[in-house]
Amino acid sequence: MAQPPATKPKEGVLPTEEATYHRIRITLTSRNVQSLEKVCADLLKGAKDLKLKVKGPIRLPTKFLRITTRKTPCGEGSKTWDRFEMRVHKRLIDLHSPSEIVKQITAISIDPGVEVEVTIAAPNQS
Repeated sequence: MAQPPATKPKEGVLPTEEATYHRIRITLTSRNVQSLEKVCADLLKGAKDLKLKVKGPIRLPTKFLRITTRKTPCGEGSKTWDRFEMRVHKRLIDLHSPSEIVKQITAISIDPGVEVEVTIAAPNQS
């Protein structure tokens, strides 16, 4: 007997029960806190519009990268020092959704200077 052709799910429509759900972790890293928080808010808004399970944003401790150096290149004169510092801020967002949906969520415009890393864990059978 011939089976009817398989149909693709439409854009923006929630997947049916056959879809396998993955634990997806989105790691956002930036030196600018305002742009990082803006991207986090946009990702959360997109995930909540699709009614996905979301945990986060989880704020990880800020890394302080410090360099202390002498001001004078020759070493003569008074011993004065320059202190430079770069702060790296990090956020985690955990999603429980099919991997196709993540492409829709992460299609937002991401500010320059914000790095996004998406990690997909093994399928969760629940």
